[in-house]
Amino acid sequence: MGLGLGMTANGAATRRRLFLRTWGCQMNVYDSGRMADVLAPLGYAPVDAPEGADMVILNTCHIREKASEKLFSELGRLREMKREREAAGAGMVLAVAGCVAQAEGAEITRRAPWVDIVLGPQTYHRLPEMVARASRAAGAVIETEMPVEQKFDHLPEGAASQGITAFLTVQEGCDKFCSFCVVPYTRGAEYSRPAAAVLAEARRLVAAGAREITLLGQNVNAYHGEGPGGRVWGLGRLLRALAEIPDLLRLRYTTSHPRDMDEDLIAAHRDVPALMPYLHLPVQSGSDRVLAAMNRGHTAAEFLAVVERLREARPDLALSSDFITGHPGETAADFAQTMALVERVGFAGAYSFKYSPRPGTPAAGAPLQVPEAEKDARLQALQALLREQQEAFNRSRIGLTMPVLLTGPGRHPGQVAGRSPWLQPVHLLGPAALIGREVPVRILAAHPNSLSGLLLAEDAPSPSLRAEEPAPA
Repeated sequence: MGLGLGMTANGAATRRRLFLRTWGCQMNVYDSGRMADVLAPLGYAPVDAPEGADMVILNTCHIREKASEKLFSELGRLREMKREREAAGAGMVLAVAGCVAQAEGAEITRRAPWVDIVLGPQTYHRLPEMVARASRAAGAVIETEMPVEQKFDHLPEGAASQGITAFLTVQEGCDKFCSFCVVPYTRGAEYSRPAAAVLAEARRLVAAGAREITLLGQNVNAYHGEGPGGRVWGLGRLLRALAEIPDLLRLRYTTSHPRDMDEDLIAAHRDVPALMPYLHLPVQSGSDRVLAAMNRGHTAAEFLAVVERLREARPDLALSSDFITGHPGETAADFAQTMALVERVGFAGAYSFKYSPRPGTPAAGAPLQVPEAEKDARLQALQALLREQQEAFNRSRIGLTMPVLLTGPGRHPGQVAGRSPWLQPVHLLGPAALIGREVPVRILAAHPNSLSGLLLAEDAPSPSLRAEEPAPA
């Protein structure tokens, strides 16, 4: 099949082209980077397009609507590329990874027998072995076991640089079993990496140039990793230790669950200057009846109490969240309660979706499915309100001086781009030599999804967020 690696005369792997297409969450982005890491010793180097690639990996997400349909459409296109390469005497290893692979591995091999490898999220450390097996075997190699501990134990330490901002997975899996969600079935039970391993990877990322690290987990604030002496560390303790790493300027974490927002983590938002004042805290609905049907394990009042404690600890904290409209059984009155919660909290950003069934989840077969048109109408109303709040939050930054971490060049000549403490993209005129530094910027204008500002003199007083920043509405 032409799947094996070529070798030079001295036994070194020849350079081969690897194309990775990633759908979904930041954890999938992190996973794709680590797949590239484990394949690098075999001579695979990332390229920007699948044309001419020796290996293509589609890293899938089961959360998004029509995830399977999008996958099979892409596999149909890649089938023709694979045939063309084989006709020319070359080969293409075609792999499907991620949550769709975990949930629908047998269906993938049935509908797309030209796929060589199907691997779940906990097995990508074994990719080199799978490539070798695929070169010898007839039919697909399928690896969908869930020994998450083994994956982290076997990943290479010398990860490639992610740039100024980097992702770091500290926790995987979920024990919550929300009625609409496939994550417990595709990522497995909750597992937290040992604190020493997290700190070591963070130091390597900083040494490679990272100045901002976002900690990742399906329920990242459920982190309970082994610390020194066998003691268990929570996420608050881990953040405090990470903040002590020299040259690490900023810390973030996502995605959280309201049930796991403990007092130590809330206190970290008050006590750790490197922890940015922006938190993604999914609520999904403002109706207690719907929250119970979703098996969320909290009420709207309990969510609001968490928000209140967070804002007491960090008055300039801005929130984003997740919402689902039209969960089975949701009534117009339930949806009105969601809108009321949004009005009360005030969000700087949000992800919102209309409910779509996921095979194997409890909600998929539940009675009282909401008509598609009603789900869509509710989503449009919710998104209009959330968009209004986001634009108002962006406008409230005008006139403020804030530290902006410059992450790269802008889209126009002489422009650089960066991130505000609240994760907004910021564009300004400035020299490229400042990329990687945190600089004071006066915000001049707000746009729907970004800000533009003026670079202040380098000897200007450091901006004090807490002194200037009012609490969000």
